[in-house]
Amino acid sequence: MSESDTAPPSNFIKHIIDGDLKAQKNEGRVHTRFPPEPNGYLHVGHAKSICLNFGIAEQYSGLCNLRFDDTNPEKESVEYVKSIKRDVEWLGYEWAGEVHYASDYFQQFYDYAVALITSGKAYVCGLTPEQAREYRGTLTEPGKNSPDRDREIEENLVLFQRMKQGEFEDGQYSLRAKVDMSSPNINMRDPVIYRIRSVIHHQTGDDWCIYPMYDYAHCISDAIEKVTHSLCTLEFEDHRPLYDWFLDTLEMESHPQQIEFARLNLNYTVTSKRKLKTIVDEGLVLGWDDPRMPTIAGLRRRGYTPASIRHFCDAIGVTKSDSVVDLGMLEFAIRDDLDSNAPRAMCVLAPLKVVITNFPDGKEEFLQASRHPKNESMGKRGIPFSRELYIDRNDFMESPPSKYFRLAPNKEVRLRNAYVIKCDEVIKGAGGVVQELRCSYDDKTLGKKPEGRKVKGVIHWVSVQHALPVEVRLYDRLFNEESPDKGDDFHSSINESSLVVVKNAMAEPSLAKSTKGSRYQFEREGYFCIDSVDSMPNRLIFNRTVSLKDSWAKEKKK
Repeated sequence: MSESDTAPPSNFIKHIIDGDLKAQKNEGRVHTRFPPEPNGYLHVGHAKSICLNFGIAEQYSGLCNLRFDDTNPEKESVEYVKSIKRDVEWLGYEWAGEVHYASDYFQQFYDYAVALITSGKAYVCGLTPEQAREYRGTLTEPGKNSPDRDREIEENLVLFQRMKQGEFEDGQYSLRAKVDMSSPNINMRDPVIYRIRSVIHHQTGDDWCIYPMYDYAHCISDAIEKVTHSLCTLEFEDHRPLYDWFLDTLEMESHPQQIEFARLNLNYTVTSKRKLKTIVDEGLVLGWDDPRMPTIAGLRRRGYTPASIRHFCDAIGVTKSDSVVDLGMLEFAIRDDLDSNAPRAMCVLAPLKVVITNFPDGKEEFLQASRHPKNESMGKRGIPFSRELYIDRNDFMESPPSKYFRLAPNKEVRLRNAYVIKCDEVIKGAGGVVQELRCSYDDKTLGKKPEGRKVKGVIHWVSVQHALPVEVRLYDRLFNEESPDKGDDFHSSINESSLVVVKNAMAEPSLAKSTKGSRYQFEREGYFCIDSVDSMPNRLIFNRTVSLKDSWAKEKKK
């Protein structure tokens, strides 16, 4: 899919819901849920699920629950819970009622498990995890029954009660559903529904030492909350028969419909939580909210807006087919948003001093420039002009090629929102390094074309006397290969230039009162925002959100 595609995005789930409503299924209700596991920060792939679940609820005047599937306390934490709430709220969504947790239903899960045992549909198994895998069979061979599969119901009830009371070691026993060990669907081969874990839970403390498995807890949570449409990614398609088996066997009053959709796969991006945690733990980035990370927290700190992410998720659509989306589409979404909404400013990243020799020493002019070329409501800003200026070192070349339209000896260029200047003399220091340019300006060219000559080049600048020293962090893609998520070793794909820190950048003084999160287009450089963590009033730090153009697309064409 390219930036120029204009076809409306597909969403087969809406067609299903439209049919359900027409048939008066679920009493005309639409109730979804977003069920993250609190074992890491959410990434851009989760943003698609957030926008889908909450968006469906909004469009059909329904409800969407935020429920934490916190059934694996070994890998979960309150930090992750807080970050997920913050991400959902930041994207602009409100969940129905209170936040829900799977742990809210631990007693109900236990009672339903007892009911399964009592009806002969579950049993306590003493196989070790290794033995259980061996008995499970393969894709081409059926599994073998556990030696404990025909254990008496009363004995199962006693053992399960003792499991709950903490009388056994971790892994000594498990509770398994009695389904079908010969099923072609491996998920139906007597899946484990409870395991022993002597771990403190972040919500329930030490109340429990047995915890339900996701497949068991998830469907029951959906039914308890009277969810109508349980939207999952495609990897859960083979789990749907088990989802339905639990609800049918337990004769739950509510039976949600599980619908699977393709997850978001982005090139140049890793979205495995395990790998993202490795990236953080190994110090390859500076935390989950590092602006190079594909986490929602990282995108927020980098300067992405909620609107840009929501528009991106709308644009890619919802399908049943796995595909890879070009990261350029996400970058296009934020460019499109900021192009319309970000005020303009000038910042010189590699300062080179220019002395305007025919401008009176000590004189100052305050020129007026629009904050946005297409939005007059943003007003204007004053830009001081003086004898000494900074231009970007990359905008001068001593021996330029043909069709070079920036500054060069005896050549003219226009200063953005100011005058035309001409380079008259080049001052060099040790080693022949250019230290200063002596130029003259044409005082009749403010807002006017110079008479009798063409000046094609326009460069940005700031007054030396009024320049605001800032730090600029030039962020780029963390990976320089399209498919870094393939295999376990992504280290060779790390982009060593994913962060370049510019300590001595000089910005126009209008930026002095910028607050955390403020976004700008630095003219000719890209879109930037004030860093929300490290920036201080006396030490402004700007993060590059995205460049003005997709340079990666050009590299791919070469």
